[in-house]
Amino acid sequence: MENIQKAAPKDVSEAAAPELKNRGLLLTGLIIAMLFGALDGTIVGTAMPRIVGEFGGLGLMTWLTTAYMLTSTVIVPIAGKLADLMGRRVIYVTGLIIFIVASALCGMSQNMTELILFRGLQGLGGGIMMPMAMIIIGDLFTGKQRAKWQGVFGAIFGLSSVIGPQVGGWIVDAWDWRWVFYINLPVGILAVILISIALPKHKSVGKVKFDVPGIVTMIVGVVSLLLALTFGGSEYAWGSWQIIGLFILAVVSLVSFVFIESKAQEPILPVRLFKNRTFSTINGVGFLMAVGMFGAIMFVPLFMQGIVGISASASGTVMTPLMITMIAASVASGQLIDKIGVRRQMLIGMIVMAVGFVLLSTMGISTTKLIASSYMVLLGLGMGLVMPILTLALQESFPKSELGVVTSSSQFFRQIGGTFGMTILGAIMNHKSTVLLEQNLEPVVKQFPAEVGSPLIDMIHKNPQSLYSSLLSPEALAKLPKELVEKLPIIKDALVASLHQVFIYGLVFVLLGAVLTLFVGNIKLSDRKKKKEDDGEDENQVSPHLAH
Repeated sequence: MENIQKAAPKDVSEAAAPELKNRGLLLTGLIIAMLFGALDGTIVGTAMPRIVGEFGGLGLMTWLTTAYMLTSTVIVPIAGKLADLMGRRVIYVTGLIIFIVASALCGMSQNMTELILFRGLQGLGGGIMMPMAMIIIGDLFTGKQRAKWQGVFGAIFGLSSVIGPQVGGWIVDAWDWRWVFYINLPVGILAVILISIALPKHKSVGKVKFDVPGIVTMIVGVVSLLLALTFGGSEYAWGSWQIIGLFILAVVSLVSFVFIESKAQEPILPVRLFKNRTFSTINGVGFLMAVGMFGAIMFVPLFMQGIVGISASASGTVMTPLMITMIAASVASGQLIDKIGVRRQMLIGMIVMAVGFVLLSTMGISTTKLIASSYMVLLGLGMGLVMPILTLALQESFPKSELGVVTSSSQFFRQIGGTFGMTILGAIMNHKSTVLLEQNLEPVVKQFPAEVGSPLIDMIHKNPQSLYSSLLSPEALAKLPKELVEKLPIIKDALVASLHQVFIYGLVFVLLGAVLTLFVGNIKLSDRKKKKEDDGEDENQVSPHLAH
């Protein structure tokens, strides 16, 4: 490809050649780091009830997830740029060490506030770790090889979603919730040792210039936006001064960020990248796919528990086919892409996802676990075809000097899309639920005794999801007034209709992503033969970012 920067010249330093003999060692370290980093999110979720049971602070529980999400999202583009400026090893190992230290501190926490702070620190390490593996894969391999390896790493990430809850449950039951964090220590230390040995050291040329104003404005803007999206409509009303203030702060900060980036010598996220059609369309597809993906992951278990009436653990098994097919498709996508091309594979994957959402919108009270699982298979297949090639397409379209920035941008926009999806689709469900419950349930509830009816009317207007929670367990059902139990079909009908609305809007986002794939350019994967002809590169040489 014409726009791929020349790799290291033939007279690359003598130190680089022997270190490449450790490629297998490096890949082992990358796989270990990716697996234990990805597992952390799903394992910790399993331990939350025990943590709350020991510390109390139920109202603060959401911050255990929010703190990690905020810091891990905002650090991703910063880590990618620093990896381009300072080299892969120093940034990756720093991220691993932060993650390990924060894990130890989480395990030693004595109250909920400490744990939330240390989870935020852990998120910084996790946000550095996650894109680095893909960046290094981009350094080590040509396009066709990247396709295979990124499929493997995508499968590892999917695998963590399948086994994480089971591993977390086993650790909590056999030992203590603190071991959910302590287990990261030996595994993380092993990953640090392997990566430190196998990844060549970067030798900086000249003074490294940090875009401090850009970093500050981006952090303030992204954190404000994520907080507004996370707490709007739940902790605070959308029209409250807190949420409006956060949105205003986000807009002012992000506009300032764009202005600063257009002038900076070494911008964190160069504005000129958005003028590149490939960069904009690929990240747009990733954003829209993430909106739909989180819609499925969030709301299908709610449907299965609230409507079909299966247990929480059984509803989790409904999601297993999605993860398994996503893993299989991620691995297969590396082989398939060479035959059908980037654009066609992305389009096929998005269309398959869209079909899955159409089927989800047909689910009703009579839907069985088997039928729901079959719909999950389609969604997983579509996601597995798309996810690995988003990063690959960007890496193939930009020079090595910007590999860190463009690779991390892919994850960054997907994480923002996931948060946006959870917020928008959740707001759609709440709005539809309120309308239906006001029409169908409120007139009935007004006939109840005042001490029963008043709290229920308040729930209908302010928090309809709290009514749905009564459908999720026999214990919650037993606490309901008997007058309301007789009207449960009305609540179930409202939940079904509301979730149908969610899946239809999810379908719209996925279809927009499918349309966007049509504007992706004709991206050809580089192969080793062409690379050697273009660069005079020995088969065993590395990117200039791995050795100078």
